[in-house]
Amino acid sequence: MKTNKELIQSMQNSGVLKTPHIMEAFEKIDRKYFVPEGFEEEIYVDAPLPIGKGQTISQPSTVAFMLELLAPQEGDSILDIGSGSAWTTALLCAIVTETGNVIGMDRVDTLVEAGKKKLSQFEFKHCHIEKAGDKLGKPGEQFDKILVSASAPEIPVELFEQLKIGATLVIPVVNSIFKFKKLSDTKVQKEEYAGFVFVPLIY
Repeated sequence: MKTNKELIQSMQNSGVLKTPHIMEAFEKIDRKYFVPEGFEEEIYVDAPLPIGKGQTISQPSTVAFMLELLAPQEGDSILDIGSGSAWTTALLCAIVTETGNVIGMDRVDTLVEAGKKKLSQFEFKHCHIEKAGDKLGKPGEQFDKILVSASAPEIPVELFEQLKIGATLVIPVVNSIFKFKKLSDTKVQKEEYAGFVFVPLIY
C-alpha cells in the first residue's frame, strides 16, 4: 500500500474499519505525519514502526480495531494513555471535535515533546499531550472513554474509578485487548479479544 486511501480501503475490506466517523478520522489524520524519518517507504504498511525509546507507532489495523471497540463520539472526554507518536491522540481529537476533549499521556519525555509538536500541526484547541505522573491515568478525574496503547501485566482496576458511569475502557492486558464498560460503581462488563502483541505499559 502506497497511499493513505489504500490503507483505509484495505482495513475496510478486512472488516476491521467500519464506522463512518472513524474512517473520516483516518482520512484526515494521515499516518505520514507521525512516522519518524527513515521509514518513508513503510508509512502505509500495516505494521508497527519504531519511534525510539523502545516504543512504536501502532499497527494501523490494531488502532482501527481498538477505536471501533472504544466507539468514541463527538463531544466525548477521552484519556489516551501511552500516546507515543500522538497518532491515536490526533485521531481521537478529530472524532470528538471541538465539543469534546482529549488528553494524551506518556512517560517518555522525548515522546511527550515530539507528540506535542506533531499534534500542533493540526491546530486542535481541544486536545493536548502531557507527561504522565507517578500514578496511572489521572486519578480524581473521570472520562467518557479511556484508551491505553501499551500492554498492562494485569487489569489496572484503578482506571475504573476514572470512568464515568456508562463509560468505556479499551486496554491491552498481556496478549489480549479488553473492552470494559462501567455499568455502575460496583459493576463492570468485560469483553476479551486475544492474539495481540504490544510494548509493555510502564507505571
